[in-house]
Amino acid sequence: MTDTPTDPGRRHWLRVGAGAAALTALPGVFAADPAPRTTVARVRSGRIGGSIEQGVHVFRGIPYGADTTLRRWQPALRETAWRGVRDAFEYGPSAPQRGSEGPGSEDCLRLNVWTPALRDGAKRPVLVYIHGGGFNTGSGSDPLYDGGALCRSGDVVVVTVNHRLNAFGYLHLRDLGDGSFAHAGNVGQLDLVQALEWVKTHAAEFGGDSANVTVFGQSGGGAKIATLMAMPAARGLFHRAWTMSGQQVTAAGPRAATQRAQIYLDALGLQPAEIVRLRTLPMQALLDAQTVRDPSRVEESALYFGPVVDTVNLPRHPFWPDAPPQSADIPMVIGNTRDETRAFLGNDPHNFTMHWDDLPANLRTQQFVDLDPAVVVAEYRRLYPDYTPSEVFFAATTAGRSWRGAVEELEVRAAQGTNTWAYQLDWYPRTEEGARMRAFHTLDIPLVFGNTGVTGAKTGDTVEARAVAETMRDALLAFVRSGDPNHAGMPIWAPYSMAARETMVFDAAARLENDPRGGERMLYQQAPFIQRGTQ
Repeated sequence: MTDTPTDPGRRHWLRVGAGAAALTALPGVFAADPAPRTTVARVRSGRIGGSIEQGVHVFRGIPYGADTTLRRWQPALRETAWRGVRDAFEYGPSAPQRGSEGPGSEDCLRLNVWTPALRDGAKRPVLVYIHGGGFNTGSGSDPLYDGGALCRSGDVVVVTVNHRLNAFGYLHLRDLGDGSFAHAGNVGQLDLVQALEWVKTHAAEFGGDSANVTVFGQSGGGAKIATLMAMPAARGLFHRAWTMSGQQVTAAGPRAATQRAQIYLDALGLQPAEIVRLRTLPMQALLDAQTVRDPSRVEESALYFGPVVDTVNLPRHPFWPDAPPQSADIPMVIGNTRDETRAFLGNDPHNFTMHWDDLPANLRTQQFVDLDPAVVVAEYRRLYPDYTPSEVFFAATTAGRSWRGAVEELEVRAAQGTNTWAYQLDWYPRTEEGARMRAFHTLDIPLVFGNTGVTGAKTGDTVEARAVAETMRDALLAFVRSGDPNHAGMPIWAPYSMAARETMVFDAAARLENDPRGGERMLYQQAPFIQRGTQ
């Protein structure tokens, strides 16, 4: 809200603001005395009032850019300044999207901050989490992303962020419209650049170090990070990168992206000459049109939106033909879970009762690599003679989809230097549901955040789950401090090399393995890799 002299919210902050602001540099005061539960910070556009939660200063829904409603497919403007103290107790709206977090709002450029203290000169590492959901859905407001536990255990600053998604963030209109659409295919990424610039500006206010910023993200969040690593505008805004089950080896070329934009216009019933009407159509109409089928995909799937090699904002593919030179000095961790696709394909009971005769047809549409299913099945039966057809299905789809991109990124980073580490999450909760889903896509999120007890965490909050979480969380915290994930609670984690392909396997007891699943890796490297949706 923007406060006025008669606003009761402003009267509240006038009463507590001065005292809270004086105390915010002393987190121990709040830990010892539960009475003051408010805190005030000053950002470039005004003062914000947040809360104290178990000794952590929390500010939610902070605007880092203006409402994008009147700036569709253009870089966002700076947020509008306000008078008084703006409430920062609640998360801001998610970006426009379909699904459980939709429909959202075009006034979505918000971020959230957790910090142990304000303005104390401590220069804490800053972690900026970029959410998953591909490039289509999600927000930084999921309870699993709550940064409080990381703050308390690691004395760090944690930030989560919302940005434009799907057609609102990645519809490539440059070659169909006038110059005002020049950046349209990458404005979602430019929002993230703007958020990182905001973090750099305000790190000291929140007790952080602007020269030590780590971006970390899962799934689509990891893909966005990989893309940022090749964007000139992001150079110098972050200093370490930790990605979880999220890769972006190639981006969409301008031809393919323009073809998708034309399909999208057709779904809206618009001719290219009418492209300017996109700026005034109802938000819901723009969301509904995104359900049109993507012609590049074998299975029935909605239209793909993602970053575009537009020669300006993204001048090259993120990790092809090599790793981006501008990010060569940025230490990076690239991780995946052992059973990724059980998250996507494990809801179909048929996939757990599959027969050998069913397997080739199912692989043809779900492995996302153009490799003869008969060759795949034969090799898996040789590598793992005890596997059932369903186990082959889940293993092969995992290797052919997300993990394949991780291998591509690891190889080109290893060729570039010795500052990249690989991990694989094998651990899963030993419950009936755990045995069914195993180490599925997203299972590592509550582990690195230390949020195994949070509602929605599928890890469970057992002693074993907390021990695995501690090992992974401490690796992340060591990494953000030194650029090296090693710590005393696990074996020595060697950087990834082409000679040994060293990989930390996180299980009940962590272990370092050389080239785990090497047979699967070699099988799928028989086919060239192109990021799905980018051709």
